[in-house]
Amino acid sequence: MASPSTLAVIERYDEYRHALNELIASIVTGIASPALFDDAGARDEAVRCAGKHYPFVDLLYLLDAAGMQITPNLPVRKNHPAGGRGLGISRNQRPYFVLAQKQADGVAITAPYLSHASGLLCITAIVRIVRPNQSGDEDSGYLVLDIDLAEAVAFLMGDGLRKRFVPFFRGVYSVIVAGLFAVVVLLGYAALVELTEIFSSAEQPSDLHLKPFGVIIFLTLGLAVFDLGKTILEEEVLMHKDVYRHSSTRRTITRFMAAIMIAVSIEGLLLIFKSAVGDGEHVLDGVWMMATAVGLLIGLGLYVYLGACAEQLLLSQKPKTGTMKAD
Repeated sequence: MASPSTLAVIERYDEYRHALNELIASIVTGIASPALFDDAGARDEAVRCAGKHYPFVDLLYLLDAAGMQITPNLPVRKNHPAGGRGLGISRNQRPYFVLAQKQADGVAITAPYLSHASGLLCITAIVRIVRPNQSGDEDSGYLVLDIDLAEAVAFLMGDGLRKRFVPFFRGVYSVIVAGLFAVVVLLGYAALVELTEIFSSAEQPSDLHLKPFGVIIFLTLGLAVFDLGKTILEEEVLMHKDVYRHSSTRRTITRFMAAIMIAVSIEGLLLIFKSAVGDGEHVLDGVWMMATAVGLLIGLGLYVYLGACAEQLLLSQKPKTGTMKAD
């Protein structure tokens, strides 16, 4: 199963960085409480609420003032590989702790990085919490949240429901591709039978010079169908498709149309060649097919050009978003 493209996720994050960071900062601020350091029930409730309302929160844990982890990793998702680990490990050299030290107030949020705990592209949010101790003085600690960046971007853009149906869509496309490849095998078999009949025939037919064209037609049709199935497999099953990026849709349509144009062009050439060595009955049909291929090529060129211009126009008109100091 193809996972979301790291490059696509980073591009979406850069585009909506300010809004996403504000959302994460509000979540951390809402969870942060001195009770988390002394009450395991409060920590469990924080994890439960985060999982219920914010499914992109990956891990939650606490650090003391020196950056030592004083709670295990509290996973929001079940069966997390890093759940229950981390207790007693010093985090004082981690970028998020260094960032929190430099930023006296507010929530500090790192740039995207690959999490060692989950292997996912994530960002980390950290906030300083001041709490009174038994002697009447104040101690400080830190609440840390690891955020699954791909899930956070999907949550912000309202893409969570569509992502649930992606496995179903890929399954349907896989069945269609399997059917297309089965047709390719059938066309190849038909070409092999036709070729065998040409060589095994005891009597040479009068139209022997036309027989190879039947083999070529079967093979070229198989090539066109195979290319179409390969395009569907790559675009819809194996690769992550960024539906919010215009160039992604334009690339898919371009590949589909290219496969169709190749098939039409080959069939047009075959009709012309067949007419040249035969009675010339279908030469006009071949010319019209070649004209159709040229028309498709011109139309595709206009579509690609206008689509690229429209995307550049949209990008140039998109307002620039601010970034938080923590970045």
